[in-house]
Amino acid sequence: QVQLVESGGGLVQAGGSLRLSCAASGSIFRVNHMGWYRQAPGKQRELVARLTSGGSTDYADSVKGRFTISRDNANFTVYLQMNSLKPEDTAVYYCNVDAVPGGKRYSYFYWGQGTQVTVSS
Repeated sequence: QVQLVESGGGLVQAGGSLRLSCAASGSIFRVNHMGWYRQAPGKQRELVARLTSGGSTDYADSVKGRFTISRDNANFTVYLQMNSLKPEDTAVYYCNVDAVPGGKRYSYFYWGQGTQVTVSS
């Protein structure tokens, strides 16, 4: 089984920065893509950023140029550096990992518990 532990959320003023971390642990054979989603009250969960094992990235248009996703492959950890934060970035941020558990042939999607990011105006 694979577990994800997130950290780094909090309250910040508009224009500020936060860095989210998500560490995967457990029996892991391989991690494919790692990414971050967010869900604001009354809205659907949306992709924020995703990073493949080959280094390709995808960003939501609303965060391009402000957010940067990175990963530490040796420690199965993904980061999201968020700069120039806006009130509309307020949401619960979820880590998402596509990983092959140890002893398995196929990959599965795993979700973190979510971390609240609140940006005040």
